[in-house]
Amino acid sequence: MRQSPVNRILILLKTDGPQLASTLGSTLGISSEAARQQLTKMADEGLVEPVTETASGRGRPRQLWHLTAEGNRQFPDGHADLTATLLTTMTNQLGQGAVDAVISAREAETLKRYRSHIDITADLPSRVATLAAIRTREGYMADHWQEEDGSLVLVENHCPICAAATVCAGFCRSELETFRATLAASVEREEHILLGARRCAYRIRAV
Repeated sequence: MRQSPVNRILILLKTDGPQLASTLGSTLGISSEAARQQLTKMADEGLVEPVTETASGRGRPRQLWHLTAEGNRQFPDGHADLTATLLTTMTNQLGQGAVDAVISAREAETLKRYRSHIDITADLPSRVATLAAIRTREGYMADHWQEEDGSLVLVENHCPICAAATVCAGFCRSELETFRATLAASVEREEHILLGARRCAYRIRAV
């Protein structure tokens, strides 16, 4: 099914970050003016907003288009309100230990599932590529690449469990440990959505 221009713009801003109208137009195969008209309509709906940024050096200020909070909400967040309420209630009624037990059980199940798909004897780039594919299927809009220094980068442009992670940071700690165990590698989080970043990014190195 062909995506609408609105959905295509939302996905581009989600995966590639803030962009110029001209860049979006080029990617979509339309004129800059047509892209600006579409972005203006989306701004009226509260999905995007223009932010003027001063270019480095003596360049003229640029108007970059960003997703708003409403724009980000167009991407699924796994029954966010219900999840947050359940976790808060569980903590209040049963204590933090009950939540920790749930996180540990989820971590064990996730690790078992990931290991069933990832060949631990394969080289690290192949393991990371497989993990990125799995995470994309789970809704994280993942991407990956290798840097010049040989390290690998895994990025996740969306977090479908963001509401749960906001209420309980243990989910984020658990996922980091799951990555390390699954890949049998050093994994460090360098960007974090919960700390205000546009995405989560991980630096991966062989051990």
